[in-house]
Amino acid sequence: MTSAAQPSDAQLQIAITTGEPAGVGPELTAQALAGAAAHWPGAQFIVLGDAGLLAERARAVGVDWAVLTGAAHERGGHGGQVRVQHEPLGVPSQAGKLDAANGRYVLNLLDSAIDGAVAGRFDAIVTAPLQKSTINDAGVPFTGHTEYLAERTHTPRVVMMLAGTGQRPLRVALATTHLPLKDVSAALTIEGLVGTLRIIQHDLRHHFGLPAPRILVTGLNPHAGENGYLGHEEIDVIAPALKLANDEGIDARGPYPADTMFQPRYLNEADCVLAMFHDQGLPVLKYATFGEGINVTLGLPIIRTSVDHGTALDLAGTGRADAGSLIAAIDTAVSMARHRRAA
Repeated sequence: MTSAAQPSDAQLQIAITTGEPAGVGPELTAQALAGAAAHWPGAQFIVLGDAGLLAERARAVGVDWAVLTGAAHERGGHGGQVRVQHEPLGVPSQAGKLDAANGRYVLNLLDSAIDGAVAGRFDAIVTAPLQKSTINDAGVPFTGHTEYLAERTHTPRVVMMLAGTGQRPLRVALATTHLPLKDVSAALTIEGLVGTLRIIQHDLRHHFGLPAPRILVTGLNPHAGENGYLGHEEIDVIAPALKLANDEGIDARGPYPADTMFQPRYLNEADCVLAMFHDQGLPVLKYATFGEGINVTLGLPIIRTSVDHGTALDLAGTGRADAGSLIAAIDTAVSMARHRRAA
């Protein structure tokens, strides 16, 4: 986490959706923002959620929500660095107990954040975890944050990237996201991979300040296909896509066997890894960074970051959940917004 904001942070507006009300999102938001004045003094945070729920969960983890949000001064016209955009719950929520009647509430939070970012009122949005089953049980087909953001912003192609923190963070992007393994091969195309590499290069340049990103690309099959003996996707799809990307000036290398690529002698020379499917790249990243990693959606017209974990229903309301990933997601959102503003 940065210890002080840069001058260009001034007036940055960062929206935070508090996600599934029965999960840890509301309390983690309170914990993360308790240090906002010290860590991000130039930014203002707009927390989307039910005001009563947020105050209740903040109390449960020892955060004085009224002081944090400046509620004591609002009558005099002085808002705090953190303010609440009240969105009413569908029904009262109990920590750890899912209720489909709040499925549309969760989507309302996300819609409000997206609409505000598209309209330019928010410089970035940070999303706490939601429960897909609650939304689906409410009668709304929902695959995940990434797909929903793409649909709502009319973005034909987005890229899910998870990243660790540190001096040289590990970043892993995905060529496919929430697909059954049996469907991955058919979903990989030369055009699609080139498009994904373009997005990664663009966003690493403009949102992460990397002038010449280096991208390592995995194969799909064991041993990257073993020259065709273990599969032809590397020969027929991945290698041709890399050739086209290289011709455009994108520094993308591979395809490398995924079982040996995640080691320092390769990663020390890379800014991002592009894995072919969800469980090829993310187990490695989450093993190395879980609880401090983040999720970033690349390719959107808006900035969106999120945590690397789920709703943790068993921890909700206990005060035992760790806000590290949410703090890192906020920190990255502020940094990305700063880079975008400077571009």
